[in-house]
Amino acid sequence: MAKILVIDDEKSIRNTLREILEFENYQVAEASDGEEGLAKVLSEHFDVVLCDIKMPKLDGLEVLERAMEAGVESQFIMISAHGTIETAVDATKKGAFDFIVKPPDLNRLLLALRNALDKGKLVHETKTLRKKVAHKWNMVGESAAMLQVKETIEKVAPTDARVLIIGSNGTGKELVARSLHEKSNRSKGPMVEVNCAAIPSELIESELFGHEKGAFTSAVKQRIGKFEQANGGTLFLDEIGDMSLSAQAKVLRALQENRITRVGGDKDIQVDVRILAATNKDLRQMIAENKFREDLYHRLGVIVVRVPPLKERKEDIPMLVDRFLEDVAQEYGTAKKQITPAAITKLQEGDWTGNIRELRNVVERLVIMSGEAITEEDVVKYTEISL
Repeated sequence: MAKILVIDDEKSIRNTLREILEFENYQVAEASDGEEGLAKVLSEHFDVVLCDIKMPKLDGLEVLERAMEAGVESQFIMISAHGTIETAVDATKKGAFDFIVKPPDLNRLLLALRNALDKGKLVHETKTLRKKVAHKWNMVGESAAMLQVKETIEKVAPTDARVLIIGSNGTGKELVARSLHEKSNRSKGPMVEVNCAAIPSELIESELFGHEKGAFTSAVKQRIGKFEQANGGTLFLDEIGDMSLSAQAKVLRALQENRITRVGGDKDIQVDVRILAATNKDLRQMIAENKFREDLYHRLGVIVVRVPPLKERKEDIPMLVDRFLEDVAQEYGTAKKQITPAAITKLQEGDWTGNIRELRNVVERLVIMSGEAITEEDVVKYTEISL
């Protein structure tokens, strides 16, 4: 049941609104002036606040402004017998959802109330989804190696510097890229990911830069490439070491001039993109073998972040296991399974050549195959770690 707060210094208005709202099955609370209303707004949660503007002690706009400054999530509908366009605009600028003139039309009031409740639900759902996304991409670990990575991210993220992320498969290079984007000034823009290893070399240019209709046999319509899709945001080139030399040359031009040309086109398109790249290959060795452009390497690697393998940060394994146990429980809709200290110690003895990805798979396997709690014997039985 939605909870509504009515703030008005006229008792007759409060009583009328209470009767109407309770008839519509809303839970109603009252406040007789601005100070009392603000105190209730700050101490309790209300889905919607119906607030008069002209009141003693504290007027409605001050209540609204202070509530917004305090981060109150309630939707405010302002009500006034002295409504003007200027007042309505001022209330909206301060964060009000709607403005209604006294005496309020019943249908208008109920419609505004339903719309405010719908908006409140959307805001809540959006925040919940953001928290889930943030949790998914949160970097776990307090080892010296991981603290160094996090410190670098904090320094580099607010800039537009290009970053080259290096590390073995499964170490969490994508997490570093996501963190760099989320902490950057481009966080409200898109983050577009391209797995260079998963795209055939003959299609990589079309994927990155787009193509015009008729550019090649299967180009039946114009296509916008990843560079344009990421405009105003971040483009993450994963497995950059697998990109063909011809595509490397075009990427280099895009980085130098902030312009691209679609395949089959002759028009230069301006783009504003921050580039993050990642690889598990030794690019310097590839340069020596003429498989990777040295000038592109230096363009991409303004900042180089090395993500350590799990064998170099085994002290993070208890935290990682706890996180994975939570994730698996949430995915399966079950209670979080416990693990014994001896089992954790045994997991720390592993080689973990597959790094974080391998550990995640092992934890899921142990959750499925073990009994009430994961024991050292379970780790030995269901993994390749021996006693």
